[in-house]
Amino acid sequence: MQKQRLAVVGGGQMGRALVCGMLDKQVIHDADVVIVDHNVASRQWWSENRPHVEVCPDLSEAVRDANTVMLAVKPKVIGRVAQQADRFWDGKLVISVAAGVMLKSLCGWIGHQRVVRVMPNTPCLVGQGVSAFCGADDVSEQDSAWITTLFSSVGLAIPVLESQMDGVTGLSGSGPAYVCLIVEALADGGVLAGLPRPLAMKLAAQTVLGTAQMIAETGRHPGELKDSVTSPAGTTIAAVQVLEQNGIRGALIDAVVASARRSRELAAD
Repeated sequence: MQKQRLAVVGGGQMGRALVCGMLDKQVIHDADVVIVDHNVASRQWWSENRPHVEVCPDLSEAVRDANTVMLAVKPKVIGRVAQQADRFWDGKLVISVAAGVMLKSLCGWIGHQRVVRVMPNTPCLVGQGVSAFCGADDVSEQDSAWITTLFSSVGLAIPVLESQMDGVTGLSGSGPAYVCLIVEALADGGVLAGLPRPLAMKLAAQTVLGTAQMIAETGRHPGELKDSVTSPAGTTIAAVQVLEQNGIRGALIDAVVASARRSRELAAD
């Protein structure tokens, strides 16, 4: 594979999480990255925290010298950003991490079909994210391997069909918010039961983390694991009854579906 120079358009939270993880895992090096961001505070963060990464305010200049470009900007501005550098896209692999923006639109703005759409999530910040991706017609096996290498450095990288991307957005893209609500609620319950707030938060976060890891590593069905700690007439089944009475399953299912629906609406705008 040829030496890769990566231009990242958008150095905010998601761009920062992705690039810093890639740099830390050394799948790409500081000297081969350029960050494009008009936000002064963002450029200052990069200068202070990653001083060997080039920061460039000029989009066209940064894109011209790169062979891979990652668009890490908001969905509402990605079209305008892509069209600003339209004369420099030829031959480049272009990656979009903007939620709800379809390949058809991206290819239209870019002017070719070597375009990849990625849906990462915020646990990329700690190297535990999941990034689903799909590519347009001219994305090669080598391109897909490079995408997998880049995004595996910050968690899991999973190829999917574009028709599945709204579901991915609803589940893993928005999912960290659901889990944060669950952890917060568990901690509140611990406080109500008499625990100090810091202890309750630590117990809640570690319980969710450990349970998720147990599911992932054992491959056992969550229902089976739930049953294994649910003794007859015990404390856990009493709690599960309350959760079922309050519709926890239905609420989470509806949340995923609502997020996926909103993703489709964004694509149609």
